[in-house]
Amino acid sequence: MKKLSFIKIVFLAFGILTLQSCFVAKDYKRPDVNVADNYRTDKISNDTSSIANVSWRTLFTDPVLEKYIDQGLQNNIDIRIAIQQILAAEAYMKQGKAGYLPSLSANAQYSYQKPAKNSQLGSVYNGSINQFELSGGLSWEADIWGKIRSNDLATQASYLQTVAAHKAVKTRLIANIASTYFNLLALDEQMEVTKNTISTRENGLETTKALKEAGEVTEVGVQQTDAQLYTAKAILLDLKKQSRILENSFAILLGENPKTFVRSALKNQVIDVVLTTGVPSQLLSNRPDVIAAEYNLRNAFQLTNVAKSNFYPSLVISANGGLQNLQLDQLFNANSLFASAVAGLTQPIFNKRKIRTQYEVSLISQEQARLNFTQTLLVASKEVSDAMYAYEIASEKIEIKQKEYNAYNLATQYSEELLNNGLANYLEVLTARENALSSSLDIVNAKNSKLQAVVDLYEALGGGWK
Repeated sequence: MKKLSFIKIVFLAFGILTLQSCFVAKDYKRPDVNVADNYRTDKISNDTSSIANVSWRTLFTDPVLEKYIDQGLQNNIDIRIAIQQILAAEAYMKQGKAGYLPSLSANAQYSYQKPAKNSQLGSVYNGSINQFELSGGLSWEADIWGKIRSNDLATQASYLQTVAAHKAVKTRLIANIASTYFNLLALDEQMEVTKNTISTRENGLETTKALKEAGEVTEVGVQQTDAQLYTAKAILLDLKKQSRILENSFAILLGENPKTFVRSALKNQVIDVVLTTGVPSQLLSNRPDVIAAEYNLRNAFQLTNVAKSNFYPSLVISANGGLQNLQLDQLFNANSLFASAVAGLTQPIFNKRKIRTQYEVSLISQEQARLNFTQTLLVASKEVSDAMYAYEIASEKIEIKQKEYNAYNLATQYSEELLNNGLANYLEVLTARENALSSSLDIVNAKNSKLQAVVDLYEALGGGWK
């Protein structure tokens, strides 16, 4: 009866201590974040739909670009590193889930002892002692204060953070490939414009020489025309250099060695998807780096729970048993059996302030994670606003630059006609030609800027990983 009463008391105490877990381990709640109701924009549609939910295959319709994005997702080194980080976090998560299980161990041991004759044991036992043992042990810690549960949730959050980080790498990679590809197309078109300009100026140089022979212009006009030709050739060299460097960067994105990449034309790039942004609060579920930042906060929160639980006593139940005998042939005998069981509470009292320091540091880490989460969300909102405004401005700039080019082009034609008829000076012709080239290059830049703004907006909203 006394034994039964003792067991009841132990289980009653265990039940009371288990109920205390709700007073230690707290549940995570998302902090209040200041997300504005609207992005700072005037023209782009802003409703609950978002291009972040559109597949990159739908957004980018160029088949050549699609092939390169597929290749990058397969071969890019950053993507492969992120996958390895996921696998490592998954291993830790499995370890966290195993925290609820007991620890088991097995032992096979042989010991030999020859006591001194003048020792206590040697005085009664003459000779050597051989002992054989087969044993097993079990140890289990009760999750009284929710420490094991909190550690499990922390490892889960860490795993999900790496998954979100992988999605962020994927989103960034798709955006970088598309952006670099569009830049290459823009350089191709600018080189084509410059080559045409060089051809035109070579013909213009011959015309100028003929005008000099006719007495319409001086040698100064010939040399200035020649200088303009060299200026265009120098611009072409700079464009070729930029294209080569950009191709080398493109190769790294695709995970291969530098080479020349086949591509289409800038004029073939059409974005048919309506550019909707959704509401700012959707960044919490769409944008991978925001998701990763919140999982980092969850991890820090749960580790604070773990650190706090270290102030309280831990209940550990352990048991050992097996076979032990001085004779190997009698090891598997009933008389060789032994067993022991221990249940104990361990309460830390003084350990050089380690527990309190760990708890205080965990609170600091949690606050850092909260601030990082808030900062990441603010930066995300800013990047969306930047991309939308850049798109609006680029659209307007294309129209203005096109009108500017048309005006300069007409001015060039008129000035050349007037010069041929002796009604204009050659400086007017040179100025008009230079302005026309500069304006045509600016048009290409404006078209590229519009495409870049679409890519930036898609990335800023968290598109590409779904």
